[in-house]
Amino acid sequence: MELLRTWLGHPEDIYHLLRFKMGGYRAVMPRMDTDSLGCGLRTCYRYLNQTSRSFAAVIQALDGELRHAVCIFYLVLRALDTVEDDMSIPLDVKVPMLHEFHSHLYQPDWKYTESKEKDRQVLEDFPTISMEFRNLSKVYQDVISDICHKMGVGMAEFLEKKVDSLREWDKYCHYVAGLVGIGLSRLFSASELEDSIMGQDTDLANSMGLFLQKTNIIRDYLEDQLEGREFWPREVWSRYAKKLSDLAKPENIDVAVQCLNELITNALHHVPDVLTYLSRLKNQSVFNFCAIPQVMAIATLAACYNNQQVFRGVVKIRKGQAVNLMMDATNIQAVKAIMYQYVEEIYQKIPSTDPSSNKTQQVIASIRALSLPGSPMASRHHYSPIYLSCAMLLAALSWQYLSTLSKATEEYVQAGDN
Repeated sequence: MELLRTWLGHPEDIYHLLRFKMGGYRAVMPRMDTDSLGCGLRTCYRYLNQTSRSFAAVIQALDGELRHAVCIFYLVLRALDTVEDDMSIPLDVKVPMLHEFHSHLYQPDWKYTESKEKDRQVLEDFPTISMEFRNLSKVYQDVISDICHKMGVGMAEFLEKKVDSLREWDKYCHYVAGLVGIGLSRLFSASELEDSIMGQDTDLANSMGLFLQKTNIIRDYLEDQLEGREFWPREVWSRYAKKLSDLAKPENIDVAVQCLNELITNALHHVPDVLTYLSRLKNQSVFNFCAIPQVMAIATLAACYNNQQVFRGVVKIRKGQAVNLMMDATNIQAVKAIMYQYVEEIYQKIPSTDPSSNKTQQVIASIRALSLPGSPMASRHHYSPIYLSCAMLLAALSWQYLSTLSKATEEYVQAGDN
């Protein structure tokens, strides 16, 4: 039924899914040969695939030794995040753990076996991860240890307080995502696949992380409410409701959407930094790694903008749409065209009565100035009748083939990893 709905509503998605499955994925997610890896690294990559839906494939597509450094970086931060998320750990135990977690990277036998979280294997077998961390070049170790330390301190700070102001929202997102962007940029430079400026310009790298994190927070409103978490800034939502949970009430849907639109407008302010950052990248595997999550994020924000469904269920981009973005986002001009397309989609949905309408129009104007279409990629919504007929014919011939779409693809295009 899902394939039939796609065929009827978005027939071009059938073509994109087929193109991806029939070889398009190799350009962005080439398979890594694990046979040549030692036992410890093979174990780390197994943990990577078990704990990451979105990033496992693109991490494994990175070039050279950078791939191993980013894999270990991810697992170390996943372990740290697992400690933060585990509500069974008392605060008087958790706070010191977060502060000191980076030191365990140099303690061969340290592990934690009392976690109740689903990703607890990265804590229970931390000695394997820390061993591979110590096998990395010192320049990589220094980056990973430093970011782990700063993130642990930041996580501890927000354990007992909620996000009140927009400034605190930026601060929280910096701790949990901006630091990741900064750390990755320093790893890119350390690998010499990218210039030193990538690791030095922390403002741009921070914006890369903030854009992704704010998108996740905005989209995940209902899920977080159901699990007792609140990440929307009080400074914004308090102008629309007495309690953040009130936005989910049917009678408040109009003001809830206005609040949503204001937060999306805030997130869009990071897009110019994202485009500047991506324009500086030289290595193709690094570009793909950085660009794919960003285009997924702008597509997600476009789907969420002025959408009541954010307060009723889950808003996702379509699988065909996702794989098309993955295959297209391989150069800066294509990414600019994608950004242009989705901010135009948002622009067309701006209600004239929305309190944030002027600010939304202004930030979209600044993005337009950086991403004016100058290539055929800009016409990404135009499909001729012949094109659509071919897509439909391919779909009819490949119904069973598509039903067995690879697990890696299915998991990646959920576009919702932490």
